[in-house]
Amino acid sequence: MLQLGDEVVLYSVVFVVVLLGTRSPLWTTALTASLYLFMVMFRFPQVPTSRAKQVLHPEKGAAGSGKVSVVAHRGGGHDAPENTLAAIREASKNGATGVELDLEFSADGVPILMHDETVDRTTNASGPLSQIRMSELAKLDAAAKHRLRDKFAGEKIPTLAEAVEECIKLQLTIYFDVKGHPHEAAAALKELYKRHPVLYNSSIVCSFEPKVIYRMRQSDPDVVTALTHRPWSLSRLGDGEPRFSSLWKHNWLTLMDFMLDWAHHHVLWKLCGISAFLIQKNFVSPDYVQYWTQRGVDVVAWTVNTNVEKEYYQELLHVNYITDSLVEDCEPHY
Repeated sequence: MLQLGDEVVLYSVVFVVVLLGTRSPLWTTALTASLYLFMVMFRFPQVPTSRAKQVLHPEKGAAGSGKVSVVAHRGGGHDAPENTLAAIREASKNGATGVELDLEFSADGVPILMHDETVDRTTNASGPLSQIRMSELAKLDAAAKHRLRDKFAGEKIPTLAEAVEECIKLQLTIYFDVKGHPHEAAAALKELYKRHPVLYNSSIVCSFEPKVIYRMRQSDPDVVTALTHRPWSLSRLGDGEPRFSSLWKHNWLTLMDFMLDWAHHHVLWKLCGISAFLIQKNFVSPDYVQYWTQRGVDVVAWTVNTNVEKEYYQELLHVNYITDSLVEDCEPHY
């Protein structure tokens, strides 16, 4: 739930902005009241705290004095080919609490593990997923371009069902990272939760797209969910460089970034009823963690890859983190 201060600030800001725009106290009051009623009627409540805690802070694999969950990014893409069964097994062997897995779809609608919209970066083929059927994807080598390709030669692109079964067998928490396709993803995940009820206490659905999370809560309100966010992502690349050379476009998207960030922190999290907020590591601080703790929301940082950073999150912040490697320092994926 939003704190009283949040409620007052949120609707005060809306009231002032609308008043300045319309110069009509009547319309301003009506529009602000309409927003309030919309939030009351259409927001989802958070799942019970006890179950969210079971998902976010399981005993298995907890690290440090604060029982921090260590989650392998894309299954641990530095230690094994990302988003594969080999990566899941390697993450378990190296002591991960859970794995973050990317959900995408083949041309014939089969839910699979893949981060990109094409197979170019990770396999021995090229082309968009939207044009490759599962029967063809099953023939590709998912280790072809990995640094340890000789060790994992021939590793296949797994279906979502295969990956989930492996995680359940290894007792790993699953962070489902949904890249898009809100309706298809919600339907596929709902079927998985129906087939494997253990997932309600051992998995969380995450996405950069609020509509994905809202659709998931519509489909199954008992699923634990999280919003994923990197501030200034519209105007800047992952390394901080401007995304566009045009000054006008850069400034416009910077304004959009500000509005999106404000919406995430004051409206969208409550509308979706999330239990966790996945944030790029550069924006995490003790005050930031406290901000979300007061709202009953866990912070999860990504992508934390050096030993110094890991110690900081485990021993000082006591915050869950996502990492590319359980065993080495490495460069992060954005």
